[in-house]
Amino acid sequence: MGTIQLNSLEKWFGNVQVIKGVDLEMGDGEFVVFVGPSGCGKSTLLRLIGGLEEASAGKILLNGRDVTGEPPAKRGLTMVFQSYALYPHMSVGENMGFSLKMSGAPKSKVDEKVGKAARILKLEELLERRPKELSGGQRQRVAIGRSIVRDPTAFLFDEPLSNLDAALRVEMRYEIAKLHQSLKSTMIYVTHDQVEAMTLANRIVVLDQGQIAQVGSPRELYERPVNRFVAQFIGSPKMNMLACRSGGGSYRLPGGRGGPFFGDAEAVEVGVRPEHIAINETGSGQLDGVVDVVEYLGADTFVIVDCSEAGQVTVRVTGTAELVPGQAIGLTFPEDKLHFLDSSGMAVHAAPASWSA
Repeated sequence: MGTIQLNSLEKWFGNVQVIKGVDLEMGDGEFVVFVGPSGCGKSTLLRLIGGLEEASAGKILLNGRDVTGEPPAKRGLTMVFQSYALYPHMSVGENMGFSLKMSGAPKSKVDEKVGKAARILKLEELLERRPKELSGGQRQRVAIGRSIVRDPTAFLFDEPLSNLDAALRVEMRYEIAKLHQSLKSTMIYVTHDQVEAMTLANRIVVLDQGQIAQVGSPRELYERPVNRFVAQFIGSPKMNMLACRSGGGSYRLPGGRGGPFFGDAEAVEVGVRPEHIAINETGSGQLDGVVDVVEYLGADTFVIVDCSEAGQVTVRVTGTAELVPGQAIGLTFPEDKLHFLDSSGMAVHAAPASWSA
């Protein structure tokens, strides 16, 4: 089993509180991703779980056992860092089996576990090579293999793909996803890349300034963000945020029109994702504007529209958009894809028929 529970966990560095009372439960076999901007505390939280940082307050439970004060070696966890930290004078096989060898495991057991890990990671033909003879992706697979042979309670990944180029990142994302399917082990993965978070996680933990902003599946976070921070952090391009006024069953945009609003509190902003906006090339919409920039990306085109008082709005169009800078267009927003926020930046919930992400 690999259940992990954090109870009111805190971490202080001097007078600075980095982790601010985190409560979180991670089930056996889950793939949980900690995501957030630099400085949000995601790596510190991972290091607390792994025992590389000492908790200032709160508890860490592994399979119900309090390990808050225990050293890393007694927790049964293993960490994979962005730095491969391979021994250059050892072969791939020797690197993978080194920890078992140092623990006194017999050679037959070391060879068995290294062989099994090599098959899982497709490293059989590389076992005799030195690290300098490997690509970046292969080195990272060796580092993961070094963890697999230890049969850990859970795997902890701290931005393991940061040193790889774009193509290798995609390849290794696939490898890690397949590894989780194969091993069915608990995995906690730290990244600042929300694409990695969305594609790998069963659940995502969004961190903001040492606190959990929201926990949920990738779809839940994308379709029902609880506040402005999550709404704009998850999704690329980020969600458009427009000032609005609400009341009397409707909302109105600055310099534009509006639509129905049946929220349970006053809304001061409305958010809409770029792919949910419809463009009217010949008429007006809920907002009218002028095409500022057209960014063609192949499968998609991003259209940045200057909507005067309402500001810039990004629209995502599938394929090619036959638009040119300076062209006047109208923008229309679907009622069931809007996200209303109050003055504190929290989501304003509305009747399901009128507001459903």
